[in-house]
Amino acid sequence: MIERIETGKRMSRIVKHNGVVYLCGQVGDGATVADQTRDCLGRIKTLLEKAGSSPDRILQAIVWLSDISDFDEMNQVWDAWVPEGHAPARACGESRLARDDLKVEIIITAAAD
Repeated sequence: MIERIETGKRMSRIVKHNGVVYLCGQVGDGATVADQTRDCLGRIKTLLEKAGSSPDRILQAIVWLSDISDFDEMNQVWDAWVPEGHAPARACGESRLARDDLKVEIIITAAAD
């Protein structure tokens, strides 16, 4: 069974299938990549909890930065947020994001609790 949560015309914020949680890409508010990353990760945590999961159940993360030179700044926030011993498989790249003010977008796949 496929469960869709917070579904709109274009996308669902959460999709669950066979014990796996898929989140749509998350962005955050703030002036710096650190601020946006912190806010984005807070949104991810909230969505994971709504889906019956948590940050220590993340299987994969895909991180898009609008400028790859922000990699270290984003990682400082990421490294502090990821529970010790629970780092997921992760990819990070540079991409033009949906709006010019966005600096980071994160896509998450996690196991449901």
